[in-house]
Amino acid sequence: QVQLVESGGGLVQAGDSLTLSCAASGRTFSYLAMAWFRQAPGKEREPIALITWTGSPTYYSDSLKGRFIISRDNAKNTVWLQMNSLKPEDTAVYYCAAGYGSKWSNMEYWGKGTLVTVSS
Repeated sequence: QVQLVESGGGLVQAGDSLTLSCAASGRTFSYLAMAWFRQAPGKEREPIALITWTGSPTYYSDSLKGRFIISRDNAKNTVWLQMNSLKPEDTAVYYCAAGYGSKWSNMEYWGKGTLVTVSS
């Protein structure tokens, strides 16, 4: 089992930057691919970014590539999502996920999410 705990969400203004963290515990972190998803009110959960267990390659949603950056530190069992130039439409619950494999569908462990609200 893998336990994931997100942190760093909150209320920010449009144009701000925010970095989310996800701390993992349980099974060996180093072999897990990690990803971030989000779910906006009234919408389905969508993938944002994925990072393989070696740190490269990384994959991004086409619509968010360039504004969001995923990174990880295996020694700290932590993955981050740096979000830049935030927009009100980025308002969502952000989830950390983990799994074996480099596809969105490989993610099998999930955190409870952290809420990001972007005001205009």
